Amino acid sequence: MSQQNLSKLVLLVSLLLPLVAVTCNPERTEDISGVPSWGSSAIWYQIFPERFNNGDPTNDPAAEDMFGSWPHMVPPGWKVSDWTGDWYALQEWERTDDKGFYFHVQNRRYGGDLQGILDKLDYLDDLGITAIYLNPIFESPSLHKYDATFYHHVDNNFGPDPEGDKKIWKEENPADPSTWKWTSADSLFLRLITQAHARGMKIVIDGVFNHVGMTFWAFEDVKKNQEKSLFKDWFTIKRWDDPTTPENEFDYEGWFGVRELPELREDGNGIVTGPREHIFSVVRRWMDPNGDGNPDDGIDGWRLDVAEKVNKNFWRDFRTLVRSINCEAVLVGEVWWEDWDNDKMFNAAPWLQGDVFDGVMNYRWAREAFLFFAAEKTKISASTFRRRLGELQDDYRRSVNDAIWNLYDSHDTDRMLSRIVNPDLKYDKRVNPKEDPTYDVRTPRENEKKTQKLMALFQMTFVGAPMLYYGTECGMWGADDPDCRKPMLWSAISHTNESSHPFGKNRPNDKNVFDGELLNYYRKLISIRKNHKSLMQGEYQALLVDDERDVFSFMRESDDERVLVVLNNSWRSQEVMIPFSSAPGRQEVADLMSQKKYPIEQNRVSLRLEPKSGVMLQ
Repeated sequence: MSQQNLSKLVLLVSLLLPLVAVTCNPERTEDISGVPSWGSSAIWYQIFPERFNNGDPTNDPAAEDMFGSWPHMVPPGWKVSDWTGDWYALQEWERTDDKGFYFHVQNRRYGGDLQGILDKLDYLDDLGITAIYLNPIFESPSLHKYDATFYHHVDNNFGPDPEGDKKIWKEENPADPSTWKWTSADSLFLRLITQAHARGMKIVIDGVFNHVGMTFWAFEDVKKNQEKSLFKDWFTIKRWDDPTTPENEFDYEGWFGVRELPELREDGNGIVTGPREHIFSVVRRWMDPNGDGNPDDGIDGWRLDVAEKVNKNFWRDFRTLVRSINCEAVLVGEVWWEDWDNDKMFNAAPWLQGDVFDGVMNYRWAREAFLFFAAEKTKISASTFRRRLGELQDDYRRSVNDAIWNLYDSHDTDRMLSRIVNPDLKYDKRVNPKEDPTYDVRTPRENEKKTQKLMALFQMTFVGAPMLYYGTECGMWGADDPDCRKPMLWSAISHTNESSHPFGKNRPNDKNVFDGELLNYYRKLISIRKNHKSLMQGEYQALLVDDERDVFSFMRESDDERVLVVLNNSWRSQEVMIPFSSAPGRQEVADLMSQKKYPIEQNRVSLRLEPKSGVMLQ
């Protein structure tokens, strides 16, 4: 290229750059109802930061960092827990009283941090992950961080200089965004975003805006100044303290009555003006950290906690703001239980019309999949499975279905393998030894891992964006919260066998090891999905559905390719014949996993499937 032409090109690019920077200008009125273009091709991975990887032991939390979180006491001798320990075994400081495992586990800290996530980005990249969902990372005294102290700062124990960060907090007025500074933890998070983006990964974080923690800066002011507080209208106060009595009568609304989680006050438009404007400033901070109008240095969206508890009008304004900053940002709501006691999950359609959220965590899909693939006494037939999948798809727009988060487990459920070990318990209903003494805490056996593999194949080939909960890909197991939040297994670390039970019952001495073979299986499945447009965005059509033989098959088809998925959900080997019309002259198809070839005869494919196995034919 000549110097003259190069100069012209540079001039043209310089003229276009301002147009790029204002693509999501808030004054523009383009349609914001669409799902982000990258949503259907995403491979999601959920990380619970405190339990994923301890990359920097120098920032591990101290006892004073837990002030304000349940159970509001720290036993003598408390210390950070051993990453590799037997999960249910009581540690020395937990044996100082008779309160037991389920009380003391709330005080456990394992030291997971942002450096630990940074150190494992290559692991996630190699697995094929393209989008990361982080459970809450904002400053908080708890292990789970759903009780924020600040929204505008990352937890200081997730960063490299906890004490230095505390000093920075004191230099600010948290009510005035113009005074906000960047702590070392904040800066490390921005580095994580940059490093993830460099690998082609998106970063989405948990937004917990229905409620805050007891240590939240504005709530602390209300507790101190009572009716004189400038922030008294941020919360629903049921009773003020009477200074003339020795008792503290101060009372307020908490999420489902939980005092540790004061709810932000709402009116007919959702969260009231004070906290609303604060939240919107927080959104701007994390979505465009340097404020230059280019969101490339910010997060790629929000997962919004207990979203159904907040008026949709607030979320509509929230969406408008988010999309004005980054028109490709994703919004995913936690819209889950409509009636937990009666086992009724929400049909989230009212939140998925293009004006509120782009998707939800698809627990309804997970429940049906477990009933088909894993259940025994409560198992549903292949035809029932087909019908229920169709009903789920009919509820939502096509673009929503393509990008919805299809997950089997999370921080709020028992883990996938433990659900398979306990096949007939209701999804997310008393699925741990504390609430159900019959719950089996053992390691999964080989036949149960076969079921997991078959379900993984279905997850990676069905409509929707697959999401893995950390450790599912390497064989982690565990009951519902808190047991689904064990420290991550890593191949380079030797973990202690699990032989303890929370109530002292006998159980097997189970090896707790990283399953490299299972990891490779997931890696290959993910690679196949990413390399086949039909599996990410293609049409879906159920084909052979055989109740007697427990076979389920379907086609995924895009403009230029078709993939036939056949699943043998039975425990017997059997012959299956599937209709398959091919292009003229083509006489065979191959399984994308094994590369085994099958002849096409009279527009049909005949194949023999092993128990609990499947194929992807192209």
